[in-house]
Amino acid sequence: MVYLDNAATTPVRREVLDALWPQLTGGFGNPSSHHQVGEAAAATLLAARTSVAAVLGCRATEVVFTSGGTEADNLAVKGIALGSPRGRQIITSPVEHEAVLESCDYLRRLHGFEITMLDPDSSGQVDPEQLRRVLRPETTLVSVQYANNEVGTIQPLRELTALSRAAGVPFHTDAVQAAGWLSLSIVELGVDALSLSGHKLGAPQGIGAAYLRRRLPIEPLVHGGGQERGRRSGTENVAGAVALAVALRLAEQERVAASERVTRLRDAFIATVLTGTSAARLTGHPSARLPGSASFVFPGTSGEAVLLELEQRGIVCSSGSACAAGSDEPSHVLTALGLPAEEALTSVRFTLASGTATAEAGRAAAAVQDAVAAVQHLGRR
Repeated sequence: MVYLDNAATTPVRREVLDALWPQLTGGFGNPSSHHQVGEAAAATLLAARTSVAAVLGCRATEVVFTSGGTEADNLAVKGIALGSPRGRQIITSPVEHEAVLESCDYLRRLHGFEITMLDPDSSGQVDPEQLRRVLRPETTLVSVQYANNEVGTIQPLRELTALSRAAGVPFHTDAVQAAGWLSLSIVELGVDALSLSGHKLGAPQGIGAAYLRRRLPIEPLVHGGGQERGRRSGTENVAGAVALAVALRLAEQERVAASERVTRLRDAFIATVLTGTSAARLTGHPSARLPGSASFVFPGTSGEAVLLELEQRGIVCSSGSACAAGSDEPSHVLTALGLPAEEALTSVRFTLASGTATAEAGRAAAAVQDAVAAVQHLGRR
């Protein structure tokens, strides 16, 4: 099997498993307990928080551990909006992850917020000049992803945050897909809030983190014991925090070399698919895209049928976001890029990992040609 669905989830790294095991066996304490076992857990949690903060270049107190990227997005968007003393306008884009879009819709429906959508171009990028035009004194929050989870397009984040900062408006970015591939330096990016997910980096599912700038008013979504400095109640997942910290540290150490190698591999994969499959069209930005991301539409076919043919050939990939799996509706990302619904339903997404071998990518590219041809042949019968 060649696994090329790493945007959906990644296998747990061996180094992460080694770090996890002591926490799952001996280190079982509640970090809020005031005894030796609890204090040991609290020290472990602080070490994990400090490790994550070191990668982001922020204070450890600005890192909030969550159950994953979805909760981190919800906490940032809803928490900032409901905690803000200013305005009722949120600016975002239609290509965001559902966790951001549905949080915005919740704020619109139940709290009367106005949601202003930026209009991305056909590659999925938003124009900073458009943000400049819609920013207002009453703008509460801007939320634009770092890189797209379906087509891999990277946004001009630094230009966007500069405009938001000049207007005094907090800026949140969903960096779930960017982690391990792009710099997460808070100073470089200029963001006030950022979301991460462990299982995209080689940690288990069920752990994530949000960076929330110091003194940024936040209304917590989960109330109770006041953990995470009152921003997210509930007994912390110490083992998960350790796993995320180890996975993120390793990903950052390997990032530059991995990005360079996988970018070359991705470009060769894309070229082979496009030259060998007449129906193939690349989606997303041609160059400003995540190193491991290669997404296509195959007009005249069915994306699901191509996926089945690929899996029969030992290639595992997806038709888009795993969060929308099983839906009969076309991808909201692709339709926002201007693709007609029937064409969006032919999409297939391949996401390579740092460990993807050259031979595996070559085998997958050849399999795409065979799979699409098989589907086209069935369609003509």
